[in-house]
This record gives sequence, C-alpha cells and structure tokens, in this order.
Amino acid sequence: MLEFLALITLIFGVNIPFFWIPVHFYPQFFRKIGIFTYLMPIFTLSLISLVVFTYRDYILMYTFQFPSLLNLIGLGIFLSGIILHIWTARLLTLWGLIGIPEIFPKRKIKLIESGPFSKVRHPTYLAHTMIFLGVFLLTEFVAVGILTLFDFVMVHTFVIPFEERELLSRFGKVYEEYKNRVRWRILPGLL
Repeated sequence: MLEFLALITLIFGVNIPFFWIPVHFYPQFFRKIGIFTYLMPIFTLSLISLVVFTYRDYILMYTFQFPSLLNLIGLGIFLSGIILHIWTARLLTLWGLIGIPEIFPKRKIKLIESGPFSKVRHPTYLAHTMIFLGVFLLTEFVAVGILTLFDFVMVHTFVIPFEERELLSRFGKVYEEYKNRVRWRILPGLL
C-alpha cells in the first residue's frame, strides 16, 4: 500500500508543475488554443505514468529508515495536507482548480480571500507540499523526498511568480491590495 501511495504521489506530483508553469508563463497562447490546453496534462500524465510504472523498481529502490515517530508525524502532515487541499478546493471550485479562468478569461471567478487564503496567498501549494512531505516521511522512499524538494523549488521559483503575474493582470489593483494585506506566499515567515 505504501508503494502504491508513493507511485501515485510521484505520478501526479511531477505533472503539476508541467501544467502550471507553461499556463502561467504564457497564458495568451493557452487562451488561443482553449480546450486543447488540457491535452497537455493528459499527454504528460500518460508519459509520466508510463515512465514511473516501467521503472518503479528502480525508482523505489532507495529508502530511508525513519523512526516510527517520524512515520506518524508524516501521516499527520499528509492528512493535514489533504484537509487543507479539500478546503482550498471547495473555495476555488473545480473551475479555479483546473485553470478555467486562466484559459477562458470570459469565465470570471472572484479573487478568494477567505479561509486559508486570508493567511497565505497560495495555500493549495502549501497543501501539495504537505501531502508530498507527509508521503515521504510515511513511505520513506528517497524518490518521494526528491519530488518534495523538486516541487517546492519549482513552485517557489516558477509557478508562484508566474501565477502572481497572471493574477495581477486579471485582478489588477484588487490583487495588489490582497498581496499587501496577505504578505506570505505559502508559509508564514517565508515570502
């Protein structure tokens, strides 16, 4: 069961930045191709799934041996990440989660400023990091630890800056005021 959890985490975790970085980096292109944008994550998810499944024995070959307490902490972080993700998903709705406002600008949604969005600007990415870190501590697979670090770096270096640029162009002054009010991107104390 832990191996399956690690594989699912690897498949979906790697796919997230491969969708959001291009969509936020060049939204004009994806607005032009519209619904065909969603062929990209289908293709990358299929490719990543094939690679991870084919090389799963090699990918999951290396493990750490954590104390049981760390495994329990991992379970708590994982479950907290799931709860936070469900909470942000309910606030953003399905349309917001899959990027409909970015790709179809006529479909307006309002800027979410309540719940966890009142404390950090990108709680969904915090939820992803918590889920990945929790799975790493729970399963002890080195590959999941590498994914956790990869995702954290990609989200902070590319996804959030590109997304904030797109949000600023979409919401203008409203988003600028929100950024001034909610100073932290993903974790309190970590801009």
